Amino acid sequence: MRPPRPSLSRASTVIGCLVAVAGTWYGLGGYPAVARAARVVVLGHDGHATPRSDPFLARPSVTPAPSVSFGARVARVNPRVGTAERGVRSELARLDRVGAISIAAYRRYLGSFSAALNAVKRLRGARSEELEAVIENLHGIAAAGMLTPSRLPALFLTLDRNRRWWTTGPLLSSGQRVEFAGSQLVWEYYPGQGLELQVLGSFGPVDSMYQGGPKYYPRIRELLGELIPLAAHRGGGLAWEYYFNFDGGVPPWTSAMSQGTAIQALTEASEAFHDMSYLGLARRALPIFHDRPPSGVSVMTPHGTRFLLYSFAPGAAVINGFLQALIGLYDYAKVSGDADATGLFESGDAEARAELPSFDTGAWSLYQPGQEDTLDYHTLVTGFLQQLCSRTHEQIYCTTAAHFEAYLKTPPALGLLTHRLRVGSAAVMRFRVSKISRVGITLTRGGRTALLTSADFGYGVNGFTIPALTRTGRYAIRLDATDLAGNYNQITGTIQVSRS
Repeated sequence: MRPPRPSLSRASTVIGCLVAVAGTWYGLGGYPAVARAARVVVLGHDGHATPRSDPFLARPSVTPAPSVSFGARVARVNPRVGTAERGVRSELARLDRVGAISIAAYRRYLGSFSAALNAVKRLRGARSEELEAVIENLHGIAAAGMLTPSRLPALFLTLDRNRRWWTTGPLLSSGQRVEFAGSQLVWEYYPGQGLELQVLGSFGPVDSMYQGGPKYYPRIRELLGELIPLAAHRGGGLAWEYYFNFDGGVPPWTSAMSQGTAIQALTEASEAFHDMSYLGLARRALPIFHDRPPSGVSVMTPHGTRFLLYSFAPGAAVINGFLQALIGLYDYAKVSGDADATGLFESGDAEARAELPSFDTGAWSLYQPGQEDTLDYHTLVTGFLQQLCSRTHEQIYCTTAAHFEAYLKTPPALGLLTHRLRVGSAAVMRFRVSKISRVGITLTRGGRTALLTSADFGYGVNGFTIPALTRTGRYAIRLDATDLAGNYNQITGTIQVSRS
């Protein structure tokens, strides 16, 4: 379906709307309102770190917990600081020699690198390991011939921020988000990878600020003023990249979700300031939606195009990132009338409508095939679907959004599948549960409890291991389940324990 192309005044009305999801107000980017402000640690100019609430930061990051511990990976890797020094320095010298960077920039980046090497020698323990990891990532990019001029601002800002944090700031817990006084950029701590720029978390607040009205517009201008210079040339256009190892992905990589959010933020800035230059930047961010991985995020399908959450993972079909990319493309196409963006949206929309039913289990949403969403991601994808429903009026978006919202209030369904056990033998008591839940089992006979335990289970057929029962007869069984939203259900029945 081709997005309509109204005038800018009409588009402003559409972009300014809010969508209510499960009792929480979301802007067009799906960002929860101020009431759900995220906690961040801010490092001040004086070196003191202070926890505070960021009223515009609430969305889950583009990178959920990896399946491999990077802390373990760093323990196996011996960071080649000397090699990194040769590689990074020689690449900077080459860029200076061919005139790709100015002599002032060359000296500034060289000084930053030298300061990081000197700092890591003085550090011990986790602080040393984290800064070494950032240096190692920089070395890897240089050794791969990817230390290009457009990547230098983001890479060396990352190096400088890590040097400052690990020499003056506190140790952090995994996933902690941090900011630095005088800057709105959001960073996230990945153990064994140091602090990394959270592109999604940095662009995301623009939508909340835009919905908040003109009093927040100066903050939008300042935030985009920090983010725009950090874009890299990629695939013939601009992309905001990630510069760390993540779940098998090697830097630099990018994401359709964060890129779509950047396009949406630039579109909203063009509306806020009546400045077409922001639309020009959004236009330059489109090429990765045409390119196949690993450069781009586009995978052709029989129905259209899937846009990838991770450019390094062409086989991963993550629905929330896909839908947010579509929202960004739609908003830009609607405001700008850009035919290329319209075509990208139409192709992605066709694929999303085709695959969306497979992400609805009938009781909960899937993050990717076979993996149920957390509560936060379920709420997030519900918001995205409602936004696409309000934009396109396509039934599949509207119906699935209604399903997902209803699941937040629907108790998990349970079914007992095992009805007979053999006395004196351990066995598995099988049951079915409709959605990810904490399931408990109580087994009694003659008023005495033979088994009482609980565990977390995903949707489908699961089982409890029952220890050998020593008495024959009929046992009473109770199964109870509480889902991620707190909905509760229980069933009762009997199991016959016999000698055969």
